Amino acid sequence: MVKIEGTLDEIRALLEQGKVAKREVKKTVKQAKTTVKKAKRAPSAYNRYMKKKLAMLKKKHPKTPHATLFKKAAKSWKSSTERKRSMK
Repeated sequence: MVKIEGTLDEIRALLEQGKVAKREVKKTVKQAKTTVKKAKRAPSAYNRYMKKKLAMLKKKHPKTPHATLFKKAAKSWKSSTERKRSMK
């Protein structure tokens, strides 16, 4: 296996010129995609609300299944003040 370095455009150009085998390009492109990490976005108002509400519900009702508590938290989001503030 030959290690190919460069930007994806450079690698594609080498492929078009016939200097590199197609399977080598596929491996390199796959490796490049796995090494590039996207920046994480900040949590939305909904995400912050659900995290806080789920923790509170789990503390009050430890034996209730997660799915049930999640539904309750999501339903309470509709009438919450945080939602109204986030929509402004």
